Amino acid sequence: MSPVPPVPSVPSVPFVASVPEDLLRRLAPQVLGALVRRYGHFDTAEDAVQEALLAAATQWPVEGLPDNPRAWLITVASRRLTDLLRSEQARRRREDDLARWELPPGTVSDADDTLILLFLCCHPSLTPSSQIALTLRAVGGLTTAEVARAFLVPEATMTRRITRAKQAIRSSGIPFGMPPEPERLGAVLHVLYLIFNEGYATTAGPNLHRVELAVEAIRLARMVRALLPADGEVAGLLALMLLTDARRHARTGPGGELIPMAEQDRSRWNAGAIAEGVALLTEALPRGAIGPYQLQAAIAAVHDEAPSAAETDWPQILALYELLLRLSDNPVVALNHAVAVAMVHGPHAGLDLLSGVASDERMAADHRLPAVRAHLLELAGDLTGARESYLEAASLSSSLPQQRYLNTRATRLL
Repeated sequence: MSPVPPVPSVPSVPFVASVPEDLLRRLAPQVLGALVRRYGHFDTAEDAVQEALLAAATQWPVEGLPDNPRAWLITVASRRLTDLLRSEQARRRREDDLARWELPPGTVSDADDTLILLFLCCHPSLTPSSQIALTLRAVGGLTTAEVARAFLVPEATMTRRITRAKQAIRSSGIPFGMPPEPERLGAVLHVLYLIFNEGYATTAGPNLHRVELAVEAIRLARMVRALLPADGEVAGLLALMLLTDARRHARTGPGGELIPMAEQDRSRWNAGAIAEGVALLTEALPRGAIGPYQLQAAIAAVHDEAPSAAETDWPQILALYELLLRLSDNPVVALNHAVAVAMVHGPHAGLDLLSGVASDERMAADHRLPAVRAHLLELAGDLTGARESYLEAASLSSSLPQQRYLNTRATRLL
């Protein structure tokens, strides 16, 4: 590997002790998008971007932040990509093509290509699982190991999946640009939804949240809405994210422990985010057909607008879940519907619905099913059954805060 060439820049800050991780995470997809737009070669461009990020992490703490960190990264990554492509082409004896990879003269464009990169990652030539994996890797900034954990597959499996996805994009020969019609919008929204969920309720590890992922998903959703301001589901997804993320600060205690919604201090909820989410939803709902993101946002809004847990309008939530069930065969929706039924008609009514959810093989290893069963059994007064279900749920969860919460609930029932 050739050394990273020096970049002429005037530091605006004489010294920084460390490079903010969120800055590099935010800039990484923009830099990757700029390189893919200019050169193509998705996989090689990603390698070049990673080396530029590494150079930034080592040089900026010593030399100070450049005036334009994004331009700095694009310049360094472009030079490194040129080296990589030259080396590859030399091996293939394609000297005539080398001139194409010279760094173009002139200044770096200020255009943010993150949104184009997002739609590229959701190209229809990829399977849905590959779309999500590639987006999390290229746009969300997760490492391959982190993406593998999110999918519950070995890292080697995820490495092959991402590599195949990048090769498929390269082989498709599609230009780097926005598709003429929002044909990939459904996949894009689903990917953003999953990224947000992984940020708000991390599937594994010591922390309950990965704030940077939730923030990034909201940022990308804002960009998609700016592109398609009249789309109700785009507005619905952004509203759902805002209304859910508004509770984040109240969701954990001083030691990082999980606090269920019914026990949260609602004065710590983000009133600004709730107001924005409600406004988005109010504007979107009258436009016509209502989709699943708008319905989920409406449910979140009912929770957020309740002065206390006891004053939650559960009949309205139940009605919204019944509408949502008509649009989705997602077993998690069915699980939440069972909770709403229990809150309106009593715990036994909810428990009766859980057998149907349990027959869905997609829930076989999901801790949420026994966790809900435990909660409803506790409400019904079956403390022994509740304790067993709490312990079962803890054994299935890969999140340490979730495990501690569920084990604590089980212990309280002794």
